[in-house]
Amino acid sequence: MKNRSGFTLIEIMLVVIIIGVLAAMVIPNMSGRGRQARISAAKADIEANLMTVLDLYELANGQYPTTEQGLAALIRKPNSSPVPNNWDGPYLKKKSIPTDPWGKEYNYVSPGARNTDSFDLSSYGPDGFESEDDIVNWVDENIREN
Repeated sequence: MKNRSGFTLIEIMLVVIIIGVLAAMVIPNMSGRGRQARISAAKADIEANLMTVLDLYELANGQYPTTEQGLAALIRKPNSSPVPNNWDGPYLKKKSIPTDPWGKEYNYVSPGARNTDSFDLSSYGPDGFESEDDIVNWVDENIREN
């Protein structure tokens, strides 16, 4: 008998079946991770990055940028009233107005409707319009922990 090298059809089919079973187990676990990662990135942007930079702006200038000045005040000194005399920017390393992970601008209102002593900062989230999945910097009074 000759020595044959290579795989038989049964061996190849077994490998394909094993790969299929592994893929069937892994793919459902990975779907939705991209959405969760984007939500986490938006929360980090709002709760850590942008809030910290806005607080630095407020420390230097005595108040937060107005709604009209918006987040652009973190990059360029605003010309509209009240003009910050102690502006020491740009406050963001990337000299561009940040967008949320879905490519939309963050919503900034100052003074805020919910945070009346500071500002409201939010992203409309995955669906792109105001709804329950929005990522926000305030605590909803209707949600109470048990």
